[in-house]
Amino acid sequence: MHRSLTVAAEAFPIAGRFTISRGSRTEAVVVLATIAEGGAIGRGECVPYARYGESVESVVAQIESVRAMLEGGMGREALQDVLPAGAARNAIDCALWDLDAKRSGVPAAVTAGVDRLRPATTAYTISLDTPEAMEAAAAKASARPILKIKLGAPDGDAARIAAVRRGAPDATLIADANEGWSVETLPALVAACADAGFALVEQPLHASADEALRGIDRPVPLCADESAHDRASLPRLDGLYDLVNIKLDKTGGLTEALAMAEAAQARGMGIFVGCMLATSLAMAPAMLLAPRARFVDLDGPLLLARDREPALVFDGSLVHPPERALWG
Repeated sequence: MHRSLTVAAEAFPIAGRFTISRGSRTEAVVVLATIAEGGAIGRGECVPYARYGESVESVVAQIESVRAMLEGGMGREALQDVLPAGAARNAIDCALWDLDAKRSGVPAAVTAGVDRLRPATTAYTISLDTPEAMEAAAAKASARPILKIKLGAPDGDAARIAAVRRGAPDATLIADANEGWSVETLPALVAACADAGFALVEQPLHASADEALRGIDRPVPLCADESAHDRASLPRLDGLYDLVNIKLDKTGGLTEALAMAEAAQARGMGIFVGCMLATSLAMAPAMLLAPRARFVDLDGPLLLARDREPALVFDGSLVHPPERALWG
């Protein structure tokens, strides 16, 4: 049966500006892979990420490099050996999961061994800004149960931590430094998070420097993000982090993400399900990881000025499982 692949880069405007320690953006640029076979269509979306040496051009080229194998019938298992973990493999892997579900009529969640997908409460991101602006943003979002606070500026993060807590006195708070803290500033900033009642600190140090986390006092649990990509990255993280942030763009798709979640839990690490800034199509496969997760951060569509149609249904911070028409 004939199979065809279509690849396209698309841009979605952000509602305002999204700022982390590495810079600001006003649009989310994604790559969409569409695989058609036997009247069924499977789709997968990824986000090329410069932090990992990716660009739209490089990701599209990677996908095109396996066109012949894909159109010749290559499946998810073979794909794992053909492309490395990263955004390109993610788009293809998720498109193949979707295609299989559409062709067979068996939901992807069932194939993945997830008994029942339920709504999950997602964190909502507060962008890096001045303490005053972040306090105002936190106050505006204070009805949301979980807020993820972007930090990692050269100075002023202690003031930002306190300001956000003032703005959202009852919310569960997660600090995300995006590798922006130093070994020298780490103790004081983690202590500030503890004083403000934060539930988690995500990737405080650069991935190349996080060995300094071994054996330190941790009044707040630590979560790996940029240091954690796939199962191969897990052994080094023992003793450094308490949780691991699993993102499909890092694992190279749902196939490896599911295996990584199982491996991480076997090592005693908690699961944090995260996302890049993208549409509901990128979030939908990650919902299959939510039942395993201590924290879910799939708020990408909430930060966009417009989403795909059909889209995930959000009820405040409660995100519902994807409908068949969207994915899986």
